[in-house]
Amino acid sequence: MSLTGTPFLVTAAALLVVAFVLPLALWSRLRGPAVVRGALRLLMLLFAQVTAITLVFVSVNNANGLYDTWEDLLGTGDHAGTAADLGPDGTGGQKLSEQPKQRASFRPAGDARMGEGVQVTQLKGRISGVEGEVYVWLPPQYDDPAHKDKKFPVVELLPGYPGSAKAWFGTLQVNKQLKPLMEQGTVKPFILVSPRTTLLGDQQDTGCTNTPGKVNAETWLSVDVRKMVTDTFRASDRAADWAVGGYSAGAHCAAKLAVAHPDRYRAGVSLSGFNDPSGEPAALTAATPELRRANNPYLLLKKATAAGKPPRTALFVSGAAGDGYESGTALKGVAKAPTTVRTVKLTGPHGTSVWKQQVPEVFRWLSEQLGK
Repeated sequence: MSLTGTPFLVTAAALLVVAFVLPLALWSRLRGPAVVRGALRLLMLLFAQVTAITLVFVSVNNANGLYDTWEDLLGTGDHAGTAADLGPDGTGGQKLSEQPKQRASFRPAGDARMGEGVQVTQLKGRISGVEGEVYVWLPPQYDDPAHKDKKFPVVELLPGYPGSAKAWFGTLQVNKQLKPLMEQGTVKPFILVSPRTTLLGDQQDTGCTNTPGKVNAETWLSVDVRKMVTDTFRASDRAADWAVGGYSAGAHCAAKLAVAHPDRYRAGVSLSGFNDPSGEPAALTAATPELRRANNPYLLLKKATAAGKPPRTALFVSGAAGDGYESGTALKGVAKAPTTVRTVKLTGPHGTSVWKQQVPEVFRWLSEQLGK
């Protein structure tokens, strides 16, 4: 039975009811030696506790999109493949324009919580070696004959850690919120893409970076997924029409990818993120001071600006005091044209309820940034 979805939730709720009814019905009716009766009563109490904890976990997991599969929960899945050293640009010296098309076959996601129109495919990254699911939602204009020749802008959406690629659609309801705004014309018709980011089977976050011999997460997100989308759909391949956004650990990834790869993304959205990778202790990039420096978007931007090469990228950074806001002000403090940074101070918890409310504002801002 799937870890997520209604069936497991209903099963957990039913077991909890049984676990509470059993002691009420059998407590005084048990027969046999005192030791046996005591043991049976203890087992009934333990069963009630376990089912209660399970139901709470399932409810929280479904509400926040933390773990997608049993493998993710237990840390036994491995989607990294062979992680060759792909060099500074993450392509291994390969010219993407010379690579064969990688069209993917999509099917309906089949999860009612994600809303209408979400499709999924299983992608094997040709350059990164990573294999995982990618969810895509097409805007209402995509199948409109009036737009049959249009190539659409794309926003790549990243969850936190732990986090499910379904979360942006299921928990934040990004497609449900944006569809009417796109139909009204107040938000551009973006193609929304959410790839798997939990790639390692040892309870480690990739930090969305390439670690030779371990995982090529940066190439998976910024090269392989990107190429598959442009090869499969009427999606623009111009950096000016691509953005990447995330929350929590995914926010850190989005800011880093946008700063490090202005040739692939024009904008980055960071919701309650952090600059120093140590903000997620489970990240590979938090392991050493060298890795922390190399994957800190603030330091990357500061270095590029000092060298007279500030990236042409726009950043939207929001967070509460002590939870992402200071990261945004730091980035803004070292940004010089053509880099721009918009900071938004929030109040509220570090959670999906806050990020969900930001979706309309974020995508109105993205509508102003992409296409330039």
